[in-house]
Amino acid sequence: MTILRFFKKWAGKLIRIVYRCIYRLIPVDDKLVIFISFHGRGYSDNPRAIFEQMQQDPNWKGYRFIWFIKHHKQKNIQIKGAEIKEYFSFSYFYYLSRAKIWVVNCKLPLYICKKENQIYLQTWHGTPLKRLAHDIDVSEDTTFYRSGVSYEQMCHSYDVDVARYNFMISPNAFCTSVFPHAFGINPKKLVETGYPRNDFIANVTKDEISSIKKRMNLPLDKKVILYAPTWRDNSYVAAGYTFELKADFHLWKEILGSDYIVLFKPHYLIINHYQNDASLQGFLYNIPAEAEINELYVISDVLITDYSSVFFDYAILKRPMYFYMYDLESYASDLRGFYMDITKELPGKIYRDEKQLCEDIKNEVYDASYLKEFHDRFNNLDDGQASKRISKLLIEART
Repeated sequence: MTILRFFKKWAGKLIRIVYRCIYRLIPVDDKLVIFISFHGRGYSDNPRAIFEQMQQDPNWKGYRFIWFIKHHKQKNIQIKGAEIKEYFSFSYFYYLSRAKIWVVNCKLPLYICKKENQIYLQTWHGTPLKRLAHDIDVSEDTTFYRSGVSYEQMCHSYDVDVARYNFMISPNAFCTSVFPHAFGINPKKLVETGYPRNDFIANVTKDEISSIKKRMNLPLDKKVILYAPTWRDNSYVAAGYTFELKADFHLWKEILGSDYIVLFKPHYLIINHYQNDASLQGFLYNIPAEAEINELYVISDVLITDYSSVFFDYAILKRPMYFYMYDLESYASDLRGFYMDITKELPGKIYRDEKQLCEDIKNEVYDASYLKEFHDRFNNLDDGQASKRISKLLIEART
């Protein structure tokens, strides 16, 4: 361990100790709202949609809004109408103690303390295909995350956070049935209302789609494939989770020809070692993991994924979806398992062979009958108004 890393480790511990000693002494500001998305990785997802709705709602006039984002100065992030503070800084702990309302889409660390008169809205970040928390059925010696915590420790971390929630968003009836046993949450705390982030998908116009493509310098005369694979729980190194890409983009280009382009966006927990290949220029576009995926959904004509929950949101568009699951047997047996029978309930066909996958996309082989039933089951509340419903909920809760 370097001297700098040693210093940061002990400085972090000291900050947490001081925070736990004094957080109750910091008075709550009834007109302060804080936002955290994916542990401070950026300005995105449900918290972003809720914040942007608050900006338009006169009921939030005079309120102060703070986003916590890692390395925000280096990223040069600016958010109109909000302040940005560094994630895990002194101000991070201070304003967590000070804010009346927390809007967060991920599990907060064990050391975070919440007062009774603070409101914690947990938005979460997806309808789960993979089993979560208490629902994961594993052997006793299984460990989780890079830190190698036990199953009991992993579940405990959820239990502590769930106990702090005032509300948790459920996007659909399926999640309302799953979340109580997965997270151990009281069903009365669940707000079944659709996902605020999906308002953009439901309301997008053709002009907005064209504008996004132009801003991204994408050709307007080609079909767009979005390839969005997820991470693997058991694939990681010291620096982060990894994913060994099983995609031969040269083969994809050979089969799909000049009619298509591919946008490759990995999950945010994946370290992407893929290097741009000059021979794929104009066909393959590498998208940063931190990029807002909603824009990628609406500009794409086809989705390819694996075990990621992205297809639940993409289904709003009622466009073809293909599932490239080359490691299905090992994933299903060695990792978390699924909440549904993927051979019968997915809105698309499972592929292990990428050649067949690409040929079917090129020939537009897709059974559209998958879509209506799936949409009615999982996206019936995604009507473009979820952010307004959540804003109203928080307006009523803050008094």
